[in-house]
Amino acid sequence: MLFLDRRDVIALLPMEACIAAVESAFAAHASGSLPAAPAVLGSQVENGGFHVKTAAIGVTPGYYAAKINANFPDNPERHGLPAIQGLIGLFDTATGRPLALLDSIEITILRTAAASAIAVRYLALPNAETLLICGCGIQGRAHLRALSLVRPLRRVLAYDRNPAQLRAFVAEMSVESGIAVEPVRSLIEAFPRCDIAVTCTPAREALVSANDVRPGQFLAAVGADSEGKQELDPKILRKSRVVADIAEQAARMGELQHALAAGLMEIGDLHAELGQIIAGKRPGRTSDEQIFVFDSTGTALQDVAAAAAAYERALAGRRGRELSLSGVAA
Repeated sequence: MLFLDRRDVIALLPMEACIAAVESAFAAHASGSLPAAPAVLGSQVENGGFHVKTAAIGVTPGYYAAKINANFPDNPERHGLPAIQGLIGLFDTATGRPLALLDSIEITILRTAAASAIAVRYLALPNAETLLICGCGIQGRAHLRALSLVRPLRRVLAYDRNPAQLRAFVAEMSVESGIAVEPVRSLIEAFPRCDIAVTCTPAREALVSANDVRPGQFLAAVGADSEGKQELDPKILRKSRVVADIAEQAARMGELQHALAAGLMEIGDLHAELGQIIAGKRPGRTSDEQIFVFDSTGTALQDVAAAAAAYERALAGRRGRELSLSGVAA
């Protein structure tokens, strides 16, 4: 069994490869060729929470992955630790043999931004060139990298309630991306100027109001990935075409949960799942005036696709460390 630490994953899985792997997995899910993923298992503790996500992809030999992630938002300031930490176990579906144990931090970062990039590719205006990042942490950085691969971005607006984090993002990402990143003081100021918006914060109440959003925009709502979390006014969803990563999960954990609770939408009002758009089973954008919201809750489908891609590249490049669980031959 291979052990791949975070440095291994970074070396093995460039964003382009992650996007390709995740897109393929979503398409396969839409075709009905994959087993249904069970509901997310979650537990809350005093300062954070844990969740377990599992899924399988491919035919024999295929891959099964189980990810255990801890999400402790105060970790960076209180303990100097990442907010999200965890492990992914990757298995062979033909024999059940454990294939790899991977650090989950980089997988989670990459696959989350990859899904948003895929949604942008299919749903944002073709000539979209101004991106707004709301939440200038790790996911804000990953999204700027990923979205620049699918749209010719010319301008990036950045918003964060933490002034120091905003300044660091502007300085670092202006140099890295080669695009002038402009800090903005409010979302009311920023939204009229953007074509694509990404919200990736730990908020538990709406940051974006329905009046902020204008025709033609695409919004990737990334922060709402558990019950109670929220970034968008539910009225935004009612006036938009909402595309979920996985419908059932979005209804429990995503922005959709709040629109359903408010009686503004029913589950049948969902425009599509992302895989259905990729597979051509549902239409994407058909008008420049349409508003699209991608309700991104983060799925095990993305985890297993990204982990399998990293594992296959590790085998090809002879990277990683061999581990034995039993210490004896099988």
